[in-house]
Amino acid sequence: MSLEQGVSRPWSLSVISASGIELRAGARILIENATFRVAKGDRIGLVGRNGAGKTTLTKVLAGQGIPAAGTVTRSGEVGYLPQDPRTGDLDVLARDRILSARGLDVLIRKMRENEQRIASGKGATREKALRQYERQETEFLTKGGYAAEAEAATIAAALNLPDRVLGQPLHTLSGGQRRRIELARILFSDADTLLLDEPTNHLDADSIVWLRDYLKTYRGGFIVISHDVDLVETVVNKVFYLDANRSAIDVYNMGWKLYQQQREADEKRRKRERANAEKKAAALNAQADKMRAKATKTVAAQNMARRAEKLLAGLDEVRQSDKVAKLRFPEPSPCGKTPLMAEGLSKSYGSLEIFTDVDLAIDKGSRVVILGLNGAGKTTLLRLLGGVEQPDTGAVVPGHGLKLGYYAQEHETLDPDRTVLENMRSAAPDMDLVEVRKVLGSFLFSGDDVDKPAGVLSGGEKTRLALATLVVSSANVLLLDEPTNNLDPASREEILGALRTYKGAVVLVTHDEGAVEALQPERIILLPDGVEDLWGAGYADLVALA
Repeated sequence: MSLEQGVSRPWSLSVISASGIELRAGARILIENATFRVAKGDRIGLVGRNGAGKTTLTKVLAGQGIPAAGTVTRSGEVGYLPQDPRTGDLDVLARDRILSARGLDVLIRKMRENEQRIASGKGATREKALRQYERQETEFLTKGGYAAEAEAATIAAALNLPDRVLGQPLHTLSGGQRRRIELARILFSDADTLLLDEPTNHLDADSIVWLRDYLKTYRGGFIVISHDVDLVETVVNKVFYLDANRSAIDVYNMGWKLYQQQREADEKRRKRERANAEKKAAALNAQADKMRAKATKTVAAQNMARRAEKLLAGLDEVRQSDKVAKLRFPEPSPCGKTPLMAEGLSKSYGSLEIFTDVDLAIDKGSRVVILGLNGAGKTTLLRLLGGVEQPDTGAVVPGHGLKLGYYAQEHETLDPDRTVLENMRSAAPDMDLVEVRKVLGSFLFSGDDVDKPAGVLSGGEKTRLALATLVVSSANVLLLDEPTNNLDPASREEILGALRTYKGAVVLVTHDEGAVEALQPERIILLPDGVEDLWGAGYADLVALA
């Protein structure tokens, strides 16, 4: 599916420029003295390990954060999709939320109101309504009008948001649907520059292919953070690499494959240059030590030592191996044969029926995948099982010794106002402080990081913290909702390894085929009908489409 973009106004040569910026997380420097620009036609992949500062940088570029030093200037409109979008009024219809990107929702509402006044009014009241309607329709047409409405609908359909969903208030939609509404809104906004933080989260396979094609032909500039290798390989023509060890941004004016080759060559060059310089510096220092024995050679010895220092000072730091969170799910607490059951579960949001009469039984150590198209109720079912929401009918029945661990895709289990350390103490109140800090350290939270409020963490950091709370839970049933979202490849592999070795029961919702393969499920539950079946290879194709 192709789509002509930006029909409502001509494109400018707008840019985002950053000059000498410094970003910090507490006392830790993320980026130091970075200067770069994002111009029209730049399709930039922003890469770096979890915690390197990718999300922090995009927030600052979007104007939602302030650098510790340096300046950021913007010309033209900027459309920003954060990892965890928080919309304002959840009673707004999904369609109006998308149209609000160009202010069309307010205009349409005013036009409808005046249409009613024209139809029912008389005399001066009707004349006033007519004049207002004419002005509003002129503004509506200037902003793209009915063609823009059709454009919004086309974008929404491509992201698997049919009219049925667009007609619903936001509060009735799943977290995945709301995030796709926000993505549709940003793409519809006609912004000159896009900042997209993990845009493929919650997209099915067809929508991801559409998004790749859309971004390939985007006429403005954009920065994208994505762990979808196919996406960055297909769309980017520049790469910004955030090196967490050097607190630097390396700019590569090339596509993804050439970047990977060049970055490897750069690392080899740095190592070679450092080895040569260290060898020369060692020889100079050795000669200086010999000269210091003679009083007449003291000045020459000092000069040689300074030359050795200068040789080493001018070198780029050699990149160290990125740290990876060490993850092992808990040893499960003892429990009965069937620790978790549900009978006749139904759930609706207003007039939108999600599912009805779902039964399930989760046996000790069993491995279950919940499948279904977006909006079929996968997240809702986990929320019911986890006690976060109550069913309209039916009941969740805990078995003997049940101890639940729930990982929520929107990180609702974390208190955003409490610190990393406080969230962990709540999850494990009986664990001593030294042990809590040790667990946090294994998840790459150390020093001042543990005192940061959870609300300021990046998506990847929130994922690590939420998983850390599971590790100390001794849960015997894990409810996992998209646990590999927002993770770099190395951290994702840690999760998959933990899934393979966990001895308790797992109920998994995911778009990640690798996660299902690691789990080796025994059964599936297919929503919205609640059909239960044994796992078979034929269901594998449904995972990415779900």
